[in-house]
Amino acid sequence: MQRTRVKICGLTRVQDVVSACELGADAVGFVCCTTSPRFVDLDRLAHLAGAVAPLVTPVLLFVDARPSDVQRALQVVPNALLQFHGSEDHAYCQSFRRPYLRAAAMGEGVDLLECERRFPSATALLADAGRAGSGGTGQVFDWSQMPAPALRTLPLVLAGGLDAQNVEDAIGLVRPHAVDVSSGVEQTQGVKSWDRMRSFIAAVRRADARSGTQ
Repeated sequence: MQRTRVKICGLTRVQDVVSACELGADAVGFVCCTTSPRFVDLDRLAHLAGAVAPLVTPVLLFVDARPSDVQRALQVVPNALLQFHGSEDHAYCQSFRRPYLRAAAMGEGVDLLECERRFPSATALLADAGRAGSGGTGQVFDWSQMPAPALRTLPLVLAGGLDAQNVEDAIGLVRPHAVDVSSGVEQTQGVKSWDRMRSFIAAVRRADARSGTQ
């Protein structure tokens, strides 16, 4: 049975990082883009990263950041996985010599397999709604755009408007390696709900169990 990994993104409070780890998140994401309402500066990032449990992956999200800003964040969280949501090209993404996720904004006509060919060194592609450079939007896109798992060459992280009510259907249809949630587990922007995180992760596990019996 495949176990779908869970990433909870947009964390801004230490207690939410602790809860996400205790509830079973595989990765926790911190937004390093100053235009986001979930932005965390370097001081707060250090406190948040210090609360990440062993074997849980910290992820740093950037949108067209200056290389020096990425390097400063990596000095604070040297074991982080990077996530790029802007117009960054392949040379930029791999220049930091760290594993990275490359976001693909799944607008009309976007070919995920072409994105794979453009970013062969990516650890995974992250399929999200919206347009390139905007970061996450919290909106669901048409999951039927996703190519079949057998056609993909990179692991797929599914994002965009996921919550406990729709993530089972999303996993059943798309078969992603991981799912990424932010606003779908919040009580207010940047403030996570323990109950919603628990319900989301439980729904992911139900989807895994269901696929294991098919």
